[in-house]
Amino acid sequence: QVQLVQSGGGLVQAGGSLRLSCAASGLTFSAYTMGWFRQAPGKERDFVAAIKWSGTSTYYADTMKGRFTISRDNAKNTVYLQMNSLKAEDTAVYYCAAKPGLVRLGDPEKYDYWGQGTQVTVSS
Repeated sequence: QVQLVQSGGGLVQAGGSLRLSCAASGLTFSAYTMGWFRQAPGKERDFVAAIKWSGTSTYYADTMKGRFTISRDNAKNTVYLQMNSLKAEDTAVYYCAAKPGLVRLGDPEKYDYWGQGTQVTVSS
């Protein structure tokens, strides 16, 4: 049984930082591309970032470039999202997800497994 268990998140002031973690089990973690998405109330689930199975390539939505950093530790089966310079508009539920390959990284329909989601609230 595949599980993606998220931790981190919470309430932070604008300009602050948070780190999200996502620990995977039940799959060959080093064979999967890992992604982060977010969903604000009443909005679609949006792509945030993704990282290749090897960790050698990363991909970001334009609005996150320079502020967010995705990384992974294949020895710990964990992917991270470091979020800096947070803004009120970053408030959302954040999800990690796993998919094979690198095709259509921004499409949530292409991801096979999902974490439970974690709330990030940025106060202005």
